Amino acid sequence: MGGQSNADFISKLSIAYKEDRESHYWLRLLLATNYITELEAKSIICDTEELLKILTAILNSSKNERK
Repeated sequence: MGGQSNADFISKLSIAYKEDRESHYWLRLLLATNYITELEAKSIICDTEELLKILTAILNSSKNERK
């Protein structure tokens, strides 16, 4: 963790999770308003969903380690 506390690590991961959720929201909105095509959005939306899964798993395991 580079000398950071577990609480700090969890805090930063939580921020990353929230930012990814916001990106996911805006991508879906751009798609719904036809600002971008489904082809353009599909891969990026899948990437944000995969990143959410990864961040969730890391957050859950990090929080369990604190207990």
